[in-house]
Amino acid sequence: MIIFYHLFLVLYKAGIHVVSFWNKKAKLWISGRRNVFEELQTALSSVPNKKIIWMHSASLGEFEQGRPVLQKIKETFPDVTIVLTFFSPSGYEIVKNNKDFRNVFYLPMDSTVHAKKWVDILNPSLVLWVKYEYWHYYLQEIKERNIPLLMVSGVYRSNQVFFKWYGGFYKKMLDCFTHFFVQNVDSKQHLQKIIPADKITVTGDTRCDRVINIAETFTEIPGIAAFCKNGKVIVAGSTWEDDEAEWTHFVRNYPQIKFIIAPHEIDEENLAEVKKEFGGIYYSDWMKKGLQATVERQQATDDVEPNCLVIDNIGMLSRLYYYATITYVGGGFGGDGLHNILEAAVYGKPVIFGPEYDKNFEAEELIDSTGAISIENAIELEKVVNRLLSNHEELSSRSAAAKNYVYKNAGATEKILLFIRKNNLL
Repeated sequence: MIIFYHLFLVLYKAGIHVVSFWNKKAKLWISGRRNVFEELQTALSSVPNKKIIWMHSASLGEFEQGRPVLQKIKETFPDVTIVLTFFSPSGYEIVKNNKDFRNVFYLPMDSTVHAKKWVDILNPSLVLWVKYEYWHYYLQEIKERNIPLLMVSGVYRSNQVFFKWYGGFYKKMLDCFTHFFVQNVDSKQHLQKIIPADKITVTGDTRCDRVINIAETFTEIPGIAAFCKNGKVIVAGSTWEDDEAEWTHFVRNYPQIKFIIAPHEIDEENLAEVKKEFGGIYYSDWMKKGLQATVERQQATDDVEPNCLVIDNIGMLSRLYYYATITYVGGGFGGDGLHNILEAAVYGKPVIFGPEYDKNFEAEELIDSTGAISIENAIELEKVVNRLLSNHEELSSRSAAAKNYVYKNAGATEKILLFIRKNNLL
């Protein structure tokens, strides 16, 4: 199996280089790793003999899951140095500018040489791995040096390779972890078939702690309230083309309802398509025109305002849901997977999403609690939205259920910190 793993690494790297000729993210993936060892060495050279915490996240979503744990660690152990690594540009390129975390790097491609060199330089006291993404040589290097390695907010399902007859190589990666903090009971039941039960703790999802913190420290987004005008508002977040296709008819035929859309991809080409499809206006243009902007093609009727605002930046979404009457979360109509529904639910807003959510247990639970609704197509979407907007009792009930679900599942961060302190890992 190690041969196939090596083949995967070679093909992945080769594929990235080919795609980089036309793909911006692939270019960033390559350029960001060119001098990463030197950058790490320089960054740590000015750090006194402090304990170093290394947290690895595949991308931005996983970072947000690990972030509450890092913040608690900083509060409890103020002298530690935190180093973050990402595999994906979509995580690194955003978090590198975060003032709370100064040491942010791309993780070099997995290999024996890279893993040894990386851990030699870093010499961490504790390593946190968030949710998934397993790199054999890094994990083996951590284990061989007896460095505590914790899995944060892990999720395990019966169809994963670890539980297959041919999954021995991947099971060895799990053996490298000191302890697993998993999101639900099902994950523990699957995992304890191959990992001792005393190495597994069900904590829930640390994202609940994160979104609660965001909601309880909410600050207004300039211009959004002026756009909404205290009317009925639908906020659609992290949408892909398949999601947007389901909304086109509704947005065009209900101009009295305000629609705010935050596409997952905000490259210039995609934003232009979204703006054209919905006849909307970019948030940046709305602000530039002093909140009196109109769609360009409506210049002859300046008293008409657009009913669709297209968010053309990253970082607002977790606060945008605050303004919604109803929320929609993208990813449920394609293979990329449903995005973070907790960001919307925490504000006490019913959540709607597409039919593909089998990998998101919280989506199933939120549906069961009546805080969420899954739809199959645009016709069903229109019926659900109109029903909620016309039935105040149902809207209120589902809103309360959504918020209650998030708060009921809070506390994962404290459980992880308790384990760290109890076992003197720092």
